[in-house]
Amino acid sequence: MIRFESRRSHLPTFTSLAAVVLLGSVSCPAFAQEAASGFDEQFHPRTMRVDYFHTGGRGEEIVSLDRIVADGAWAGSLTRLVDETNLGPYLFEVIDPGSNRKLYSRGFASIYGEWETTAEARDTYRTYHESLRFPWPREPVQVVLKKRDAMGAFHEMWSVSIDPDSRFVNPAPLASEGKVWTVFESGEPTEKVDLVLLGEGYTAGEMDKFHSDVKRLVGRLFETEPFKSRRSDFNVWAIDLPSEESGANRPHVGQFRRTPMSAEYNIFDSERYLLTFDNRRLRDVLSAAPYEFVEILVNEEQYGGGGIFNFQATTAVGTEFADYVFVHEFGHHFAGLADEYYTSAVAYETGAAEHPEPWEPNVTALHDPAKLKWAGLVESGTPLPTPWGKDEYEEHARSIRARRASLIESQAPESEFDALFHEQRKIERELLHAMEHSGEVGAFEGAMYEAHGLYRSETDCIMFTRTDYFCRVCRRAIERVIDLYSS
Repeated sequence: MIRFESRRSHLPTFTSLAAVVLLGSVSCPAFAQEAASGFDEQFHPRTMRVDYFHTGGRGEEIVSLDRIVADGAWAGSLTRLVDETNLGPYLFEVIDPGSNRKLYSRGFASIYGEWETTAEARDTYRTYHESLRFPWPREPVQVVLKKRDAMGAFHEMWSVSIDPDSRFVNPAPLASEGKVWTVFESGEPTEKVDLVLLGEGYTAGEMDKFHSDVKRLVGRLFETEPFKSRRSDFNVWAIDLPSEESGANRPHVGQFRRTPMSAEYNIFDSERYLLTFDNRRLRDVLSAAPYEFVEILVNEEQYGGGGIFNFQATTAVGTEFADYVFVHEFGHHFAGLADEYYTSAVAYETGAAEHPEPWEPNVTALHDPAKLKWAGLVESGTPLPTPWGKDEYEEHARSIRARRASLIESQAPESEFDALFHEQRKIERELLHAMEHSGEVGAFEGAMYEAHGLYRSETDCIMFTRTDYFCRVCRRAIERVIDLYSS
């Protein structure tokens, strides 16, 4: 039996005022055994997937059920079922209706959530497909979907009652479509973070290239801290799924493709934003592998990528900056890290007069320096906000942006963009690493597409420029998520 409630939501744009909760490591074998036993009492070791449609626009928001299906073996933690990281603009909870006890929860972001911050959302409606995944319950449960308001508080916006034995719930497994192979394996999926890589736009004759790209980019991720130190907490898998022709859909240049995942450039009319809207297809293919996180490798030379927290990340593998894009976008997807840059053109509406505290762990509105969410990493005597060469940096950024716009207008070859990005990276490294407070943790104004009112923690980070390292605040945020999934 399935019962659900759908509400029209008029909630304002959301950000979080709450601080991120530090998760401690569980090292007691007796506790882990007891927790695993508790899992077995509540759940079967397979995955339930609730698919739904997320519709909205013009200030309205509606959620409607699509289907409830089996989604492969359960690969998540058996002991850390409730998410206390406080990450994501959305949160779902699986509730035992008899005791009202929370059995499982996870925060996440969505394409819909990004779309509603664009100008288009004021004038029209759109629908996006989304999924909630959790262990298969033994008894009926209530699944509750929540959304943040402007002050960071979560409010219920939709719920569905699920009886796992109902004829409306399909427990049948789905036949594997692609070929799953192991990149490296550190232990049982339920005790590790499980990452799956999918190839998009690789023909059957290009599978060797896909394997090579997987190994190259995964190697780059695990050369970067904190992934390097925590490599043993990960399993990495890949899925071979050939396309009929090489490359992906690039509508802005007239290159049209129908690929297995329907990944495409020009998301929100941004020529380098690369995602797939086809969530149902993506989830069906992924069900063949144990996973919590996924990155799609797109067989294209045009610079591009995208990352949405707890949903998907993408990287165009042929650009000279693919290694950087892979790690940067995975930071969004894995740990909910915000973009720290603010001088590039984006599809979202910016320029707000006032900024609530963001939920993202690496950006702050600094309403009260004494309550800075990374205060423990700031050395005594560091001024807050922290001065840096902002005017000099912005003058350089304006020049780069004008030159990039000219290359886009002339449809210049990708090599000219790469040359510009190399030049930009060299100048920025020299500039940002020579400032008075370079290498210190503070609060540096300019972050998350806003020149004023939002602050990042260091002068440089892979979330700010095309550098090769995460700042200390980002590293801490990543480790918290690793702790959530690994035992």
